[in-house]
Amino acid sequence: MILCIDKVLTDDQLQRIRQTLDASDFRDGRETAGWHARTVKRNQQASSQEPAIAALRDEVMQTLSAHTLFQIAARPRRMKPVMFSRYQQGMTYGNHVDDAVMPTPQGPMRTDLSFTIFLGDPDSYEGGELVTETTQGEQRFKLPAGSMILYPSSTLHRVDPVTQGQRLAAVGWLQSQVRQPEQREVLFDLDTTRRQIFERDGKTAEFDNISKSLANLLRMWAEI
Repeated sequence: MILCIDKVLTDDQLQRIRQTLDASDFRDGRETAGWHARTVKRNQQASSQEPAIAALRDEVMQTLSAHTLFQIAARPRRMKPVMFSRYQQGMTYGNHVDDAVMPTPQGPMRTDLSFTIFLGDPDSYEGGELVTETTQGEQRFKLPAGSMILYPSSTLHRVDPVTQGQRLAAVGWLQSQVRQPEQREVLFDLDTTRRQIFERDGKTAEFDNISKSLANLLRMWAEI
């Protein structure tokens, strides 16, 4: 399941993030790439050692922890701290798949889901689309500032060359409580449906039955 989520970050957050990034140092993105991805990665990343960048990273992580749609779609068990990336004119990231296991402050983490939060207005730069390769063919994404795309880490993907302007994004990875993507999708559909029932009718017998099924499936599938 590939999911686009609107307005993950507020306008105030975006303004502060962009102002902080404009005043920050960026390093060669190849420093954090695997040996094969390094050959096709041409971007820059803000140094997480800067206190201002570390504070922004923590703020984004806290925002995601409180975001209901992200939580029920991803069901995070562990997350790698986000990184802030910059693509200037001519920069790109060729076809690659994200590492299956990544280090985190809590130890190694299996990557089940990857995400990109777009930080700049899509009209402020040319190119720079995130392109995923699926069984239905290529899908291209260039979302409004503050919006996120969440997709399986097993997906082959790339960032097309930026031909004008500057592309800013926050990227991250997580290990889900539910390893199998088809199981996560079933849980997401059930959770979404029961919330719609509750908003329309309140706590009905139908809501209770779906909630029971959701809880029991999560009990069967969750890795805690």
